[in-house]
Amino acid sequence: MILLSILMGVTLVLLIWQPVRIEIVALGLIATLGLTGLLGAAEALSGFSNPATLTVAAMLVLSAGLERAGVVDYVGGFLAQRARGGVTGLLILVAVPTALFSAFMNNTAIVALMIPVALTLSRQLGIAPSKLLIPISYISIFGGTCTLIGTSTNILVDSLYRQAGGPGFGMFEFSGLGLIYLLVGGAFVVLMLPRMLPKRTALAQLMEGQEQGHFVTEVCVPEGSSLVGRQLKEVFGTDKEIRVLELIRDEEARLGPPRDTVVEANDILLVEGTARTIHKMLTKGGVVQGTAVSDRERVTISRIDLRMVEAVITPNSRFLHQKVQELGLSRRLGIGVLAIRRLGRHHQYNLRELQLHSGDVLLLQGEREPLRSLQEEGEVLLIEGVEQTLTFPRKAPLAIGILVAVVALAAANVAPIVLLAFAGVGLMMLTGCLTLSHVTRALDPGVLFLLAGMIPLGLAMESSGLAGVIAGRVVDFSEPYGPLVLIAAIYLLTSLLTEVVSNNAAAVLLVPICLGIAAELGVDPKPLLIAVTFGASASFATPIGYQTNTMVMGPGGYLFRDFLKVGIPMNVLMFLTATVFIPLIWPLW
Repeated sequence: MILLSILMGVTLVLLIWQPVRIEIVALGLIATLGLTGLLGAAEALSGFSNPATLTVAAMLVLSAGLERAGVVDYVGGFLAQRARGGVTGLLILVAVPTALFSAFMNNTAIVALMIPVALTLSRQLGIAPSKLLIPISYISIFGGTCTLIGTSTNILVDSLYRQAGGPGFGMFEFSGLGLIYLLVGGAFVVLMLPRMLPKRTALAQLMEGQEQGHFVTEVCVPEGSSLVGRQLKEVFGTDKEIRVLELIRDEEARLGPPRDTVVEANDILLVEGTARTIHKMLTKGGVVQGTAVSDRERVTISRIDLRMVEAVITPNSRFLHQKVQELGLSRRLGIGVLAIRRLGRHHQYNLRELQLHSGDVLLLQGEREPLRSLQEEGEVLLIEGVEQTLTFPRKAPLAIGILVAVVALAAANVAPIVLLAFAGVGLMMLTGCLTLSHVTRALDPGVLFLLAGMIPLGLAMESSGLAGVIAGRVVDFSEPYGPLVLIAAIYLLTSLLTEVVSNNAAAVLLVPICLGIAAELGVDPKPLLIAVTFGASASFATPIGYQTNTMVMGPGGYLFRDFLKVGIPMNVLMFLTATVFIPLIWPLW
């Protein structure tokens, strides 16, 4: 138990700080469990063949089939035509399809597709995108709690429960509490979040307003420049054809800086104007042409007729943990990297050595077709400025029909969900909804390897007796206060843990403890497992606890404190909701 406790502590630290890829942590965990004798070789490797891992893999592929068929793109176009009114009406309009799709598709894919839709709608109605994107992430989380296949955590808890000899959960067994979650949380999102969130505009949206023939480029103010000490309105006030979109100072980005901002040496300005006016500004002196990372070196930008776009690193991107200089974007596609925004901070220097993380926003400059090719590769999500990935709407009825059939047959208990999901993947490939390359691209190695590593860790907790010891301590503490406090404690612990590690890791650690508590008290474990399932999805207070929160941070121009400001009240509200309704729907005794 001491050895396992040390291994769990090291694993949690590595998952929180992420000095290496999640896949490496998972493989190291599997090897350590087997080599130390905590588990036999077959048990240590059992996570790869566990129904939860295989089901999650198949559902990721089914989601990709719907995405490629253009189902969500069609809905986005439909919404864009009907968007009216203020931010409250727009949030309701966006929330309905987001919650519906999230109940049956991978949340990450839904949010990735809804980000461009939200930016388009916010531009149409003159609403800051920061008022929309965190709400969309939260709504997708609520939607995912409504069905067994809504999130990987639901599938995982069901599988672990069945593995322990329990009956598992039905397709719509979560729906009662899930719908309450959606209504309570959705009402808070729609009515309160727009008032609490800041009004910020992402750089991509500032650039969207540029006129035909206008370009965006980077210029630098060198030491000794005649511009130092002067206000922006003095420098650019006489030439209305040049607009300052962003000022970067000491790696801090200031979007749409006030016109009375005083220019300082080493300031970097992102300006928009015609080729003629930008050229005239450069020849006058005072500023010098900006630079971009061209693979392994920084080079001066030689053209100003290139498009500039923001690209978000997706959670399953092969660019993760690679250095900028290793991407080969300039060599392969002629694309330069101007800057990187991470957790609200703008990085401009030493970009070549910077390792990329999920949710990082790259400011790229290149021609339209190479940027489109980069989008097609699926490693990044281009927020604005380039057409979206090619879709095949003629396949949409087939893709929808296949998913509906999988859900209906699983709900009727015709066959295990894992077999039905694999059959669905086969049908999508057979009917041309997906190709083999799309299937392999849809598999998220971080999620799948983490499941494969954490599942045997749960087995080790049971076999070593550690889960039983922890369960006994929890029972001793909470038994005098009744079932309400026990459920509240389990939910709160899960919710806090999932803010700093993944939701799946939190679930795997707590499921064996809950089963031990139920055995010691002689009660039904379902209420406790429900508390773990919903607590693991209640990640609102940080941008790193849930993948969709990470994805919206850059496009919305959010800072870390923005998530704390709205997420902590949301966590408290959902904690109270779960504590009240779980014992009513699933009595503990």
